[in-house]
Amino acid sequence: MGTPTPTRVLSGCLQRHSGPADRMTRREFLRGASAAFAAPWVVASSALGLAGRSPSERIAMGFIGTGAQGMGNLKTFLYRDDVQVLAVCDVDSSRREEARKVVEEHYARKSQGTGRQQCASYSDFRELVARDDIDAVVISTPDHWHTIPALEAVRSGKDVYCEKPLTLTIAEGRVLADAVRRYGRVFQTGSQQRSSDKFRLACELVRNGRIGALRLIKTGLVRGRATGLHAAEPVPKGFDYEMWLGQAPWAPYCKERCHYNFRFILDYSGGQMTNWGAHHNDIAQWGNGTDLSGPVEVEGRGEFPADGLYDAPIDFEVEYTYANGVRLLCSTKNRSGVTFEGSEGWIYVDRGQLAANPPSVLGSVIKPNEIRLYESRDHHRNFLDCVRSRSETVAPAEIGHRSATVCHLGNIAMLLRRRLRWDPGRERFVNDPEADRMIARAMRAPWRL
Repeated sequence: MGTPTPTRVLSGCLQRHSGPADRMTRREFLRGASAAFAAPWVVASSALGLAGRSPSERIAMGFIGTGAQGMGNLKTFLYRDDVQVLAVCDVDSSRREEARKVVEEHYARKSQGTGRQQCASYSDFRELVARDDIDAVVISTPDHWHTIPALEAVRSGKDVYCEKPLTLTIAEGRVLADAVRRYGRVFQTGSQQRSSDKFRLACELVRNGRIGALRLIKTGLVRGRATGLHAAEPVPKGFDYEMWLGQAPWAPYCKERCHYNFRFILDYSGGQMTNWGAHHNDIAQWGNGTDLSGPVEVEGRGEFPADGLYDAPIDFEVEYTYANGVRLLCSTKNRSGVTFEGSEGWIYVDRGQLAANPPSVLGSVIKPNEIRLYESRDHHRNFLDCVRSRSETVAPAEIGHRSATVCHLGNIAMLLRRRLRWDPGRERFVNDPEADRMIARAMRAPWRL
């Protein structure tokens, strides 16, 4: 398969911003554009065990970021019979080629040796996004590389599954959520706890008053890490470090900076506050009925590394206050998971447990006329189903943005070391220009939103 020539590039971002009216709709594509899928196939679909899905019925996908989380997402989608993986992208050639090999070997097994499907591989996401035969992309990159590829995919008419935390800054989230709405794209944030029966039931019970008036929510997050100073090292062969840095300030390469370790450096992430906070604070917002809004006050205390490469907080305690009077206490000292405390009891939920006091609360039936939350039992399947139906996913861009904002607010409060007032409608701090300057960050040229 040849490498396509990207459309015109200006200031580091693709400038092909055609709106919904300028492109064939996804539904029209699935009905009649089988020719778009023909090129990469050298055998009949029946030989690949996909006889029940014609090429025009399968969703053609590309994957940007193929590290641990990216490979997990790739394999999950790859085994769906209504998905066709056409391309992978990573700035690390070893990861990229491993992903390509996984895809091609999977389809070779499906064909029982009668043929193979080629999988294109790219080091620059813009080449993948420029392809007209890809319908949806999955973004599993470091946090500072979520928004720009997602924006370019949305603007080029592609649906997007993007890992959490959705953004590096509050400003990025607003731009992305607005673009998803403007271009009419389907978007799923990788906050998969929303597709868990336990978390949904916990939130439904709280929202329907089973523990009385909600007063306090506690979220328990994992501690951060510290490390020493690390000398600059030669960039490994096959690793495009300049592209990996992207919008972030230039810094010398060392292995402790990249791959999983990026999350402990504020240039690329928000520490465990955004890593695990994007999960548990998201559920806190869901149970509080504020997942399209946010808190009105925030105050936090954090222990930051005294020196060394990592600079995200290690231990922290952040308190949020909502307009309805509910307080959210997010801390590394709290029990892992989410605890809702009301005037008549409590509910605790984590990935492996759902508990309540009184225990009878868990046997309560949610009646048809009560609040019922979006039901998804499979996060990846929910995305695919919504790509077909053009319905909103269980974790759309607006909600992903609002959940990430809660975490960003916590980090800003810890860095400024004072109570802040927040206007969730305007998405600005109240009479606080210093805090407002931390809503966005400058991007290193040539990158921009």
